[in-house]
Amino acid sequence: MKIKKVLISQPKPASGKSPYFDIAEKYGVNIVFRPFIKVEGVSPKEFRQQKISIPEYTAVIFTARTAIDHFFRLCEGLRVTVPDTMKYFCVTESVALYLQKYIVYRKRKIFFGNSGKIDDLIPSLVKHAGERYLFPVSDVHKEELTALLDKHRLNYTKAIMYRTVSNDFTPDEPFDYDMLVFFSPSGISSLMKNFPGFEQNEIKIGCFGPTTAKAVRDAGLRLDVEAPRPEAPSMTAALELYFKELNKSSKK
Repeated sequence: MKIKKVLISQPKPASGKSPYFDIAEKYGVNIVFRPFIKVEGVSPKEFRQQKISIPEYTAVIFTARTAIDHFFRLCEGLRVTVPDTMKYFCVTESVALYLQKYIVYRKRKIFFGNSGKIDDLIPSLVKHAGERYLFPVSDVHKEELTALLDKHRLNYTKAIMYRTVSNDFTPDEPFDYDMLVFFSPSGISSLMKNFPGFEQNEIKIGCFGPTTAKAVRDAGLRLDVEAPRPEAPSMTAALELYFKELNKSSKK
């Protein structure tokens, strides 16, 4: 079966230099970027139900730009003025630099890790163990993050500031894809919610990450392309190998 149209369940890359565009051109494939899930902010009223008073905290832990956006959105909605003394701990420098959208960066106390994992940030957090940390998260998040903070006995509060919801398809939206590519278990849940009687048949499914792969199989679906693997550390590398093999077999 020739694959003509692929759905990548992520937002379209801002840069025109994405490997996805190279794959589309090289193999004559129409790649459509259409997330199955979207992030929705918790309202100030909902946030108040968590009985969390932001001014009581002296530091914030950010694992993503999304968390930064919703933290400052809620502060505005709750009419909370973030003090200049607030300390910010971010998983990477790029996440830290995103703070410039909301604060005067050079005048604040900002710390960040290098690996993108919270483990790398732990030494800085422990060094400032006297702080009261606020940890903005989504309603669906990795419990190992909080387990790590618990392990080091840090004084923190988990605050749900946004949620992941299904990005529903409209009745007149075409669903004529030959391949679907997923990046989270939530994407699989959204697929089954949008199309309760979904039958895979000849549609190929690709995914990134072991938890997503498990969700695909648990849903009774066939997984055709999986990443990361030693020979394909990224989803684009896995797709490149798949299309290369597909081309070879079609020429035999």
